[in-house]
Amino acid sequence: MKPHDLGGRRPVLFHQALPSLSEPEWAVAAGYDGVILDLQHGELGLEAACGILRSLPRASAYSYARVGGVDAAVILRLLDSGARGIIAPTVESRAQAEALVAATKYPPVGNRSIGPSRPGLYPGESYTEAGNVAVSAIAQIETRAGMQHAEEIVSTPGLDSIYIGPADLAASHGLPARGDWEDGPVWDAIGRLRELTTAHGVTLGIYSGRPAYTADLFSRGLVDYVGLGIDLVLLNHAFQGAITALATARSSENAS
Repeated sequence: MKPHDLGGRRPVLFHQALPSLSEPEWAVAAGYDGVILDLQHGELGLEAACGILRSLPRASAYSYARVGGVDAAVILRLLDSGARGIIAPTVESRAQAEALVAATKYPPVGNRSIGPSRPGLYPGESYTEAGNVAVSAIAQIETRAGMQHAEEIVSTPGLDSIYIGPADLAASHGLPARGDWEDGPVWDAIGRLRELTTAHGVTLGIYSGRPAYTADLFSRGLVDYVGLGIDLVLLNHAFQGAITALATARSSENAS
């Protein structure tokens, strides 16, 4: 996650698990700042994700993809299609973070291959330097083991950001697998990672399902960006809301 000028506002992204070209457009029109294409969970395959990325403006600062693992071939395809950030899940060691940086960055920072891609993807005098600035390597910490090795992960040269997976982190502590924790080990982890990321000059993000929780994190300065909601969950809420409203209206009519 690179700093981009949003008038002082912190970026809000959404997780997309369905192979839809329309979703990012509707989300941005509603006020979201970008998308995290989720190849780890959901129905998105590599070809569909690359197609969605190519449908987005080349300079979309928050066109991100979460991969299933640190597979350099998959990451290369996503980056060449226009991804501006790669989120690697379940990072638990310095070696995993280094592998992410190697796959995401051009030499001398990493070993990403240079090849044909979208025109004008990284404008600047040096294509490789511009590409390394434009693209973020983001390690997702979501386990107790990840937290135990948090400082060595956060301090990895070339790493740009940490993304917290609260549900998996909670589950690794034997707690219910949910997000938006306001106490306990997940809340403690947020504070600890805020300290580490600030000290090492990288940004911090987290997944959240509740706007009020997101607003509280922002007001406390605990995170720099949030993935607010998943398309499948947002659709589920919309469907349930519509049916519940219909049932209420029918009850009112029958009562009268």
